[in-house]
Order: sequence, then structure tokens, then C-alpha cells
Amino acid sequence: MNVAKVVSFQDEPLILVNEQNEVIGHLDKAACHTGDGILHRAFSIFLFDREGRLLLQQRSPGKHLWGGFWSNTVCSHPRKGEDEQTATARRLADELHTTADLTFLFRFQYQARFGNLGAEHELCSVYAGRLDAPFRPNPTEIAGVRWIAPDDLDRWVRTNPAELTPWFQAEWARIRAEHMHTIRNIIALP
Repeated sequence: MNVAKVVSFQDEPLILVNEQNEVIGHLDKAACHTGDGILHRAFSIFLFDREGRLLLQQRSPGKHLWGGFWSNTVCSHPRKGEDEQTATARRLADELHTTADLTFLFRFQYQARFGNLGAEHELCSVYAGRLDAPFRPNPTEIAGVRWIAPDDLDRWVRTNPAELTPWFQAEWARIRAEHMHTIRNIIALP
């Protein structure tokens, strides 16, 4: 298996949605992230180990937006014709060469500009799971990984937020405020 396989493409067709998550069309990834961005579906995955540590990834410096920044375990987009279950499984395999059972936590809309290079404008579904299987990061997507305890991550967010992606910071704040009971249940699964 080629660990360094290119798995992201600027011409991949993403799913355009309205604020009610209804499909209104499709557009290539590059166009979706131009200017202020066009609202499209996305997802974020948070994988924890049995000790409750979160696996973070440092985005490859070659990423068009937020390259080199630290973020949640995996984040991406469903492609045209894909449901989220298929897309999340594909992306876990693409980025980490692994699998995990996922639990849906919440969906939220955000918009964030990255200087004059473009923006994210996403209706993002957030999932959590426990990583029990081995994994191998794909270096075309991930520059580094790090396991971190929740309290240590809270300190990082407070002291060096500029090192972290904006969607990750928003998602982590909501997980901490509303979903830690679900995370504890996921961690405790047999």
C-alpha cells in the first residue's frame, strides 16, 4: 500500500448546501474555497484512545488553506454522490490507513478566511470515535501527529490559538461544553 498516495484534488466535486443542509448543487473544491467560500458539506473526526487522549494532526504544509496548522484527527468533505458514512470511512483510510466506529456529535456552520488565499464556508458534521486499530499517516495530507490530553489541549487553545485551525477550535469548545459525556462513553466501550 502506498502510504504517500495523493488523495486530495482541487477538482473533486463537493456538495453545495443551504443552511438547512439541503443539496443545491455541486462545485469543484477549488471554487468552493475561493474568495469568501461557498457553503458546502464537510466533516470533522475526533479520535480518542482508551486513556482519553485526542489524536491531532498537523496539516501538510502543501495544503492550500491552513497548511502546517494543527487540527482534529481528520477533516474533509463528502464528494458528489457520497453519504457521510462512506466519506468518513474513505477519509480515515486515505489519511491514516485505518478504520474506526464513529458517533455523530453535532453539525454547525462556520466561515473563516485564510488571508487572501481563500476561505472555508462549511456546514460541518462532527464525529467522534475511539482509535483501537493501528494507523499510518499519509504524508501528502499529514505532516505530523500528536496524542494530547484534553486539559493540555485546553491550555494550548488558550496560549497559542494561532497554531490551530479555526474550525478545530470551534469544534473543541463545543465538545468540551456539551459532549464530554459522549466522549467518556466512547472511550469506555469494550
